Amino acid sequence: MTRQSPMERYRNIGIIAHIDAGKTTTTERILFYTGKTYRLGSVDDGTTVTDWMEQERERGITIVSAAVSAEWKGYQINLIDTPGHIDFTAEVQRALRVLDGGVVVFDAVQGVEPQSETVWRQADRYGVPRICFVNKMDRVGASFENSVESIRRRLGANPIAIHMPLGSEAAFKGIIDLITNCATVWEDNLGREPREMDIPADMRAEAAERRTQMVEQIAETDDALTLKYLEGEEITVEELKAALRRAVIGGKATAVLCGSSLRNKGVQSLLDAVIDYLPSPAEIPPVKGTHPTSGEEIERPAQDDVPACALVFKIVTDPYVGRLAYIRVYSGKLSQSGMIYNSTKSRRERLGRLLRMYADHREDIDEIRAGDIGAVLGLKDSYTGDTLCDASNPISLENITFPEPVISVAIEPKTMADQDKMSEALHKLSDEDPTFRVRTDEETGQTIISGMGELHLEILVERMLREFRVQARVGKPQVAYRESITRSVPRAECRYIKQTGGRGQYGHVILSLEPGERGSGILYEEKIVGGVIPKEFLSAIEKGVREAAEAGILGGYPVTDVKVTLKDGSFHEVDSSAMAFKMAASMAFKEGVEKGAPALQEPIMKVEVIAPEEFLGDTIGQLNARRGVILGTEMRIGNVQSARAMVPLAEMFGYATDLRSATQGRGVFTMEFDHYAQVPESVAKTLLAY
Repeated sequence: MTRQSPMERYRNIGIIAHIDAGKTTTTERILFYTGKTYRLGSVDDGTTVTDWMEQERERGITIVSAAVSAEWKGYQINLIDTPGHIDFTAEVQRALRVLDGGVVVFDAVQGVEPQSETVWRQADRYGVPRICFVNKMDRVGASFENSVESIRRRLGANPIAIHMPLGSEAAFKGIIDLITNCATVWEDNLGREPREMDIPADMRAEAAERRTQMVEQIAETDDALTLKYLEGEEITVEELKAALRRAVIGGKATAVLCGSSLRNKGVQSLLDAVIDYLPSPAEIPPVKGTHPTSGEEIERPAQDDVPACALVFKIVTDPYVGRLAYIRVYSGKLSQSGMIYNSTKSRRERLGRLLRMYADHREDIDEIRAGDIGAVLGLKDSYTGDTLCDASNPISLENITFPEPVISVAIEPKTMADQDKMSEALHKLSDEDPTFRVRTDEETGQTIISGMGELHLEILVERMLREFRVQARVGKPQVAYRESITRSVPRAECRYIKQTGGRGQYGHVILSLEPGERGSGILYEEKIVGGVIPKEFLSAIEKGVREAAEAGILGGYPVTDVKVTLKDGSFHEVDSSAMAFKMAASMAFKEGVEKGAPALQEPIMKVEVIAPEEFLGDTIGQLNARRGVILGTEMRIGNVQSARAMVPLAEMFGYATDLRSATQGRGVFTMEFDHYAQVPESVAKTLLAY
């Protein structure tokens, strides 16, 4: 089966939101109304299409982003349902990297929540145009106006409300479309037959007022319409839609709609808005990359008849078909059984079967064309972030960057029979998830796994048991500390000399070290002149520095945020070797760190606690007791308060239980990694006193 639709009739979109805003339910309704499913899936009953993993159905949360394809009014919609939990932020990040547009779902009671802010900023970084869907309008305390205002205030966005709710809370029955100036109600239980009607008489005045406000907001984004508006001319529905589409695609505004996915109201209008206001692959600027060898910038337009160029954005180990790579094709087309060049790894790969994905089901296709998203079987050496392209016209696209893991646990197999199975399972899981790391502690010989949070590691260990049948024992969570220097070291020198009868070893390196910017890692540069060290040894010196940085001198934690400069050195005509310079660089770096007043750094989490107002004092007291710095409090809808704070990760273990007991089970919290900061001396002494 090949694709017939022109590129303009394609939409690659993601459903993104805070946990529990209703992303998966909205996706289920989209699949139902587009004819992809014949029954309504429920998150509570574990019958959804996109939450297909056992762990997702048990917990009622999305863990891995699932891709599905559907058709609406002659348009092909490639849809990715992403997780809302911060531990799975990598899933959102890689989806946003390859999508052309996003639907951000908000809970009408809560408005903008912490993870909504995170995904919004990620979408800003990748320049993804988006529309907003205020869901759960049938809930007690739902407020469309407050939700729109929180989008403006907390996200700094320009929301344009193109809907107005018809009824509120339990009486919510439909929407008023302010652009077409008519009402739509959903009367049947399945919401299959929306009925269009005139705006009720008692709501006409308010609808007219809101429409005037909307027209003014849309006109502000377009010079021609501004002129027309100021001159008092009538602006047509087509002009409003076209101007709003340009504003959304240009990032000047975001259209806001409302509905209730669970009650089957408003989803068809959302699908219409996806087609009306979100871009097709043809409207996205040509993808930019660089030539793998020359480094010159190259652009590739989204056309079928230009050299192929695609990005691998996800690897999945499928129990039935093996290793599956999800790809977004930016230009050209990929054909089944053809050859492709991986410019990231400089390897040729054969394309096996090409698939159109439908969550954990699949359908064979002959080719994947420009602007489309699909999956490939048979790629052996391609991983997340790799570029696939035409061998005679190579290009390297920007890789996908992922946050560093902040929490680690030791893991060991229960029996000898599990030993080999465990290493294979860990290898496959780390292929799939770029934020999951596996290493062996050289001192203890333990296998250490690292991830984004306790839930992240818990899910991965469960997957080992269920998918790979590996029984394992897991240690207590450990914080991923780092080490850094607190003062500059102008000179750190090492002369590595070894005489062993025959040819000796000689390497002489002089480095300078200074504290780097927060989050900069190890920055290395060379400032040597006159060939005091031959070129062939320079890469060995950098390697020595970077390897030494993997284990610091205080507690063996990785060294980070240090700028290292190679200033001088010397070599011996006969005895110098790459190994000698690597050793000299490693020893000089360690000496420099010792002189630089090294300090322990710990991950600091951005925490938001939401609880009834009467418990605010207790929750703030708890955060202060955990070395938290309170950033501020804010009144939410009803008598609910939110408190925002920066708290060290080490102090957050067991917090959920304490919060529940302090708030009679009514408090909830979210946390995400923000930055590394120096550990106070008294705490550092306790940590290092083993």
